[in-house]
Amino acid sequence: MVSGPWRDLPPELADVIEPELPAATEEILATIAREVPEYARPLEGSFGAGIRTGVSEALRQFVALIRDPEAGRDPGRDVYVGLGRGELREGRTLDSLQAAYRIGARVAWRRISGAARRHRVDPGQLAVLAEAIFAYIDELSADSVEGYAQAQREQEGERQRRRRELLALLLRDPPAEEAEVRAAAQAAGWRLPRSAAPLAVAEADLTRVGRRLSTDALVAPLGGIGCALVAGASRRGELQRATQHLHAAVGPTVPREELASAWALASTALRAVEAGAIQADGLLDAEEHLPELLLFQSGGVAERLAERRLAPLAELTPAARGRMEETALAFVQHGGNAAAMARALHLHPQTIRYRLTRLRELFGEDLADPDARFELELALRSRSAAAPG
Repeated sequence: MVSGPWRDLPPELADVIEPELPAATEEILATIAREVPEYARPLEGSFGAGIRTGVSEALRQFVALIRDPEAGRDPGRDVYVGLGRGELREGRTLDSLQAAYRIGARVAWRRISGAARRHRVDPGQLAVLAEAIFAYIDELSADSVEGYAQAQREQEGERQRRRRELLALLLRDPPAEEAEVRAAAQAAGWRLPRSAAPLAVAEADLTRVGRRLSTDALVAPLGGIGCALVAGASRRGELQRATQHLHAAVGPTVPREELASAWALASTALRAVEAGAIQADGLLDAEEHLPELLLFQSGGVAERLAERRLAPLAELTPAARGRMEETALAFVQHGGNAAAMARALHLHPQTIRYRLTRLRELFGEDLADPDARFELELALRSRSAAAPG
């Protein structure tokens, strides 16, 4: 930046300050090592080089700004961005680095102001010099905050990449080798459970759902669908809260080696719900809808069966066809028991008897044939699933 208070200092002040830099650097380093517990170790290796570079560059750049404020400090920002990134790599917060900056400002001011007074620098300029030092340190600190945040984003991106890879590995069919899975889980920082349940949601809803699940859930997109593996026994209440007001389907809780088939079931159930083939209010348990999923997956086969088995109803009006399909489904479900059919359809028994007569006229001997009745039920359930909700 070129707008700092150092712009109001005379360039020749840089010549007064510059001789103080070597001693100031050593005093700052010694004070940091003494007062900041995280840095209380020999300044050796890459750690020591980084701290020493940070201090010496800070002083050098400050003098350069006084000498030529127009040059700005962009070329030197990388040092302090890098220090912020390094703190995250070391597993620390920014507290120690910020403390080191404050120490640096304090020691630098004592050294520099002493030299300025010895050279009889005007008191007004001394006040500006103090403001410039502390404003400069604030900028260094902001650079390190930026670097720390950058590293956090990159770390989170790497974590998500590894978790996506692990999820794909766990849901691979045929299953991946156990050693490969364990290595991927370690890299992703995820503790492998003995069993888990897969949850399927729209990919656009995955972030929202992931925030609502406990931290042991493995959450990542897979093949255009949002997936979450919930470890251990299925936690129905947690899943219902996480997917409230969303389309979602959960597969069975299975051992790790069976997760691929459980995921296939959950993802198929989600597609069925989104297509309107299964009506679901909230979280759908895929295992409770296996017949509907079987028909949904069969696609054109189920539709062809429906066309063939329901051909006797083709000439009826839409309203009459709907009534007879409803009656036929109740017939196969209740074994032709008129009383049970009446209760299921909330109709008067006489109405049911009339409909049964009509049903026999339309389907004839097929109603007495077990194989035909089975196909008729499949056809009716398929047609019901395909009907708009």
